[in-house]
Amino acid sequence: MFKTSARLNTACSLIRWATALLLVFPAVSLMASGAVVGDRGSCMIKIGFYDAHFTVYQPDTRANKEFCEDLPDTGATQFVLDYLHKSLKDVPVDFRVIRDEDKIGRFARWEHVKDIADVEQRTVFYQQPVVRADGRLTIDMTFSNTGGYIGIVTAPHPSKEIMYRAVFPFQVGGSSPRMWLALGAVALLLVFAIRPLRRRLLGLVLGSPDQQNKAAPV
Repeated sequence: MFKTSARLNTACSLIRWATALLLVFPAVSLMASGAVVGDRGSCMIKIGFYDAHFTVYQPDTRANKEFCEDLPDTGATQFVLDYLHKSLKDVPVDFRVIRDEDKIGRFARWEHVKDIADVEQRTVFYQQPVVRADGRLTIDMTFSNTGGYIGIVTAPHPSKEIMYRAVFPFQVGGSSPRMWLALGAVALLLVFAIRPLRRRLLGLVLGSPDQQNKAAPV
């Protein structure tokens, strides 16, 4: 009876820790996404009060696989914004990608971008403001180099002189800082998990001190 109960407790602990590990990755992924956030398996970009579905493709290397921000490869890349706000279809939207030469990374916000004096020199792609009445903005560009980048989407208010901006940092090729952050969180969980689980497993294998004394030869 004791052995059965101990095994059940150990199994429950393993399940709890496995569940915690599974929850770490999406939580860390959302923590560093700037204006792009996860929403029930898809990604959304917020441009002021405007919302749009945000999807990235790398058709030459990853076929139809969808990405939210960080991209595994250089080469042909397609950004797709599907507008969810009706007013967004009536205003001109522009799209810019710059090199993250200051290594701002996941902390990049508009406050950082607006102070860059040579933003034009850092720009690797720029789509001039365009009105998309069909509600879909498609951006086709090519990344020649790996590294950190910052995307900036700009859209005006439909009737007021207000400009809204969405800033989203992302990585092309190599290892994403977000991935290392997630791995670090997993390692930390493992440190706390291994010690009690080890004691329980050793207890199951070796038994209690009383059981060991009974099993010892006379």
